[in-house]
Amino acid sequence: MNKAQKQAVLQALEREYDGIGTALHYHSPFELLVAVILSAQCTDERVNVITARIFPRLDTPEKMGALTQAQLEQEIRDCGLYKAKAKNLLGMCHMLVETFGGVIPRDIETLMKLPGVGRKTADVIASVIYKVPAIAVDTHVFRTSHRLGLSRAKTPEATELDLQKLLPREKWADAHHWFIWHGRITCKARHPLCAECVCRDLCPSPDKDLTPSPKGETVRQTVAALRAERAGTKARPGKMS
Repeated sequence: MNKAQKQAVLQALEREYDGIGTALHYHSPFELLVAVILSAQCTDERVNVITARIFPRLDTPEKMGALTQAQLEQEIRDCGLYKAKAKNLLGMCHMLVETFGGVIPRDIETLMKLPGVGRKTADVIASVIYKVPAIAVDTHVFRTSHRLGLSRAKTPEATELDLQKLLPREKWADAHHWFIWHGRITCKARHPLCAECVCRDLCPSPDKDLTPSPKGETVRQTVAALRAERAGTKARPGKMS
């Protein structure tokens, strides 16, 4: 794909998904950090169920860090890899309190010193909370950017660099969410809804299938529902009170 075609793809994604933001529910930087750690190999829907249950009681590193390993495992046992995540969450809480005064670090390299925080998690926290320019590359971002011809890189880190070259810095954080929603709603790992895709005329994927979904799935309805949810009067996903 040439540069103009790549820009057309990015513009189409922006029009479709801009402003929707993260699917995770949170009301503070700490809550978002916990939710992102829990989301590894776990759906956002499941994470939101868990955090809705625990955040009313465990919404600070001091409160969560006061639990034992066994107690925290019980709190999050319906989350995948709950034993390892409980260990990381406790280590993260203790380090936040003892080293950072309970405040979430701003820069990506410092965030990565926290237990359970890798590059992707650090990118998400820094970009969403502190507006640090970053494009966190998870499986959705990696898959969709490659299918759409925006990157041929072999690693998430190299893919992030490719995408950064195509976008102005002020759009990096938002673009992360465009790719995630596109991967979840349209460009699914299995059975992508190519006929519904806003990039269908631009996508270079050799596996593109424009056959309408037999289940009658409509991307427009899903996106409209997401926007309606964000505009609702109840506590909104991705917003801090």
